[in-house]
Amino acid sequence: MAVKKYQTHHGMHDLLPDEIATWQKLESIIHDVADRHHFKEIRTPILEPTELIARGIGQLTDIVSKEMFSFERGEDQYVLRPEGTAPVARAYVQHSLHQRGGSQKLFYIGPFFRAERPQKGRQRQFHQFGAELIGSPDPMADIEIISFMMDIYNEIGLTDTSLKLNSVGNPESRKQYKEALQDYFRPHLNEMSEISQNRFETNPMRILDSKEKEDQPIIENAPKIADYLTPESQAHFDKVQRYLDQLGIPYELDSRLVRGLDYYTETAFELISDQIGSQDALGGGGRYDLLIEEVGGPSTPAVGFACGIERLLLAAEAANLQLGTSAPLDVYIVTRGEKAREWALNNLSTFRSKRLRTTMNFDGKSMKAQMKDADRNAARYCVIVGDDELETDRFTLRDMSSSEEQPYTFEDLIHTVANSK
Repeated sequence: MAVKKYQTHHGMHDLLPDEIATWQKLESIIHDVADRHHFKEIRTPILEPTELIARGIGQLTDIVSKEMFSFERGEDQYVLRPEGTAPVARAYVQHSLHQRGGSQKLFYIGPFFRAERPQKGRQRQFHQFGAELIGSPDPMADIEIISFMMDIYNEIGLTDTSLKLNSVGNPESRKQYKEALQDYFRPHLNEMSEISQNRFETNPMRILDSKEKEDQPIIENAPKIADYLTPESQAHFDKVQRYLDQLGIPYELDSRLVRGLDYYTETAFELISDQIGSQDALGGGGRYDLLIEEVGGPSTPAVGFACGIERLLLAAEAANLQLGTSAPLDVYIVTRGEKAREWALNNLSTFRSKRLRTTMNFDGKSMKAQMKDADRNAARYCVIVGDDELETDRFTLRDMSSSEEQPYTFEDLIHTVANSK
C-alpha cells in the first residue's frame, strides 16, 4: 500500500533554503530603513479575535465576509490575521501605549492569511511589512509614513513605480460623497456587475475600484470625492501634496483610489508597479483616525501602510534586481579515517568561534565525494585531515578557487582562513 504524499495547502508555499537569502536581505533592508526613521518593531499573534477583525476592518468588506480563515475553540472565536493594522491597534489599546507620551512609530513583518483565489502575487498565506504612526493628526505624519515606504523601495532599487494619491475625506465628507454616488449609480444598477450591486447600499465607494468590465464606462463618469471634501479635509490634503512636492516625491492624483477597508479617512495612497501584471499594487495605506476608538481605545489619529513581500519580489525579479544570495561556505573539513572524523567533529566549534561558516561530511563518504560536496556548497577552502596530519600537526589547506594547497599548523591555518575574509 502506497503511503500518501502530503502537499502544502492550496495557495500556501514552502520557502526553501535557496530562497531564504533573498528574504533575509529584504528583511534586513526593512529593519535598516525602519531604524533610520526611528520606527520600533512590534510582533502580534497570528491568531486574533474574530470580533476585532470584523469591527476593525468592517463587517461588509470582502475580507470579513468571504476571505477569513476562522474557527472556534470552546466559546472563543478566532481568525488567522488577514491584515496587520487592526492587530497593531488592538495592541496599542491593550497595552495603553498612548500613556507613553508622544506618537508611537511601529512597524511589523510577518505572514497573513486570506481565503481567496490564489494567483500570481496573491496567495492564501502571504507576507507583508507595514508601519503605523499612531497619535498625530498632522499631515506631516502622512508624509513620514509615505517616505518610510518609498525609502524601502528606493533602497532595494525599485524606482520604476508610481505613487497614487487621493483623499477619502473625513466622516462628513464621506457621508455626502456616499449619497452622491448612490444618486449617480442608482439609474445604472441593472447594467452593473453583481459585485457592484451588492456594494451599492453599504459601501458605494468600493464600486470605484471594481475591475469588472461592465462597470468601467459607468465608473468613468462618477462624481469625484474632491468635489465633496469639507474645508478641513481639503486643507489636510493640500498640505500632504505640498509636503510631497517639497521633498521631491512624485505622485499622481487618482480620484478613483479608495482603500478597501472601512477604517480609512483622509489621505489614501497606493504604490503601483507595471512589472507584475494585473495585480499591480505593491502596497498602500492611508490615514485611519477612527480605528483606535472603534477597537476600544481613546479617539486617536493614525496613519500607516502595508506592502506585500511576494509582490515586491516579483517586481524585483522583473527589474533584474538581485536582493541577496546565500553566503559561501568558508571551510569544509575533508576527512580520511575515523580518527580524523572525530577530530573534525571536535574542532568545528573552533572554526565557528572565529565566525567562519564551517561544515563537514556526516555520511562517511569517500574523500572524492567529500571534495565534490565541498565544491557543490561553494566552499572557499577545504581542510584535509587524516592520520598523518593528526600526528604531525600539519594540515593541508586547499584554496578551492585556485586549487592551490599549502600545509599549515592548526593554529596558523585558523589564522590564515580567518584573516582571508
